[in-house]
Amino acid sequence: MTLDLTAALPTFVITLREGFEAALVVGIVLSCLKRAQQSQLNRWVFSGVGAGVGASALVGWLFYLGMGAMRRSQQPYAPIVEPLLEGVLCLVAILMLSWMLLWMTQQARSLKGDIEGAVTEALAQDLSSGSHPPSHPSVSQGPAAAWGIFSLVFIAVLREGFETVVFILAKFQQGWVPTLGALAGLAAAATLGLLLFRTGVKINVRQFFQVMGLLLLLIVSGLVISALKQINGAVEALAHQQPQFANWCNPDGVSCVLGGLVWDARGLLPDQEFPGIILKTLFGYRDRLYVAQAIAYVSFLSTAGWLYFLSLQSTSTSKPQGSQSS
Repeated sequence: MTLDLTAALPTFVITLREGFEAALVVGIVLSCLKRAQQSQLNRWVFSGVGAGVGASALVGWLFYLGMGAMRRSQQPYAPIVEPLLEGVLCLVAILMLSWMLLWMTQQARSLKGDIEGAVTEALAQDLSSGSHPPSHPSVSQGPAAAWGIFSLVFIAVLREGFETVVFILAKFQQGWVPTLGALAGLAAAATLGLLLFRTGVKINVRQFFQVMGLLLLLIVSGLVISALKQINGAVEALAHQQPQFANWCNPDGVSCVLGGLVWDARGLLPDQEFPGIILKTLFGYRDRLYVAQAIAYVSFLSTAGWLYFLSLQSTSTSKPQGSQSS
């Protein structure tokens, strides 16, 4: 039996980007603590990383159990609720990843300064309370600073992890293979972060996020097609159970709310064989595409792409060209 790893590609790309963003936060925090001679707080940084990853995994596991129980359920409306829930998860993933893509592009130029300011504020909490004299920055900080550092890292890792978990859940019908891509992407992100902050290797961070942003934009656009397919499946299941809704679907039972067929390329480029399966996995290609899917895909890609390139232009005009690598 051949293991099909194509479903791991999108989650690898997304986890690599999300994980590297989290690695940047962790690296900046560790650098700030080192400069402030507060390296004894490093354990709170790594505790925040572990707690963030653990919380994301727990959320994903609970959703996985719930969706598995629904799939095994004998309730009459289970065949309707399952694809509907998967379609909703696709829509949530689209919204979260799109927001993250545009937000990160806008905030990239101030990310380091914002994090350094948050770390400085956390370290100053104990000093302002009179626990330690401010003239000795190397003195060990108290619990307020430790929890401030922990919270900063935990929230950053949890945000990136939750977005990845939602995307994996949106790919739930593809089994556990997307999880392999997520683990590989996480390992690659950690390696990049280690190279960047520990070995002095220069990485063009801005260029990295631009390239990954383009890939992410195409992957998320493909989710639009998947979301409509799942919603169509829910309507089809409803039509099977409730005859009064049967006229919503075409006689072939394939399209209920998707409209007419735009193209049928099953004989030319099937999406279950190479290279069609790669295009399907990464960019949402379908060998059978319907009107609603085509309109939604083009509308989302053009709108999100326009906003993304606008954000890139505004970033490039407001940031000097000299600070591209870290």
